[in-house]
Amino acid sequence: MSKIKMMLCVLAMGAMMMPALGVQAQSSTPTVNSESLGISYGKYTGLGSRDIRDTVASIIRVALGLLGIVAVVIIIIGGFTWMTAGGNDEKVGQAKKWIFSGVIGLAIILSAYALASWVIDQLINATT
Repeated sequence: MSKIKMMLCVLAMGAMMMPALGVQAQSSTPTVNSESLGISYGKYTGLGSRDIRDTVASIIRVALGLLGIVAVVIIIIGGFTWMTAGGNDEKVGQAKKWIFSGVIGLAIILSAYALASWVIDQLINATT
């Protein structure tokens, strides 16, 4: 019984490898344009015909912009808490934590923006 299972496994693996045998390398380098990316189909469907890389870059910019606003609001909350602490050391310590967390978050967001911007620029330069 185990020999039959082994034979079926070998046949199944062979069947999965068959499509890979017909794959051949292309002789010339393909060109990337709006036709090969399917961007031109957007006008027929009523969707946008903007390049997907630009769309992803815009989404990343908006998301990181909103996160930047949240980080600035956290810093403002910390500053407000510090100003209204009235000399209470516990509130001042809590305010310092809020401000420190906001600054760290802002640094992470700015570095993420710089990294994402660089990666998208490199992808656009490599594909055009």
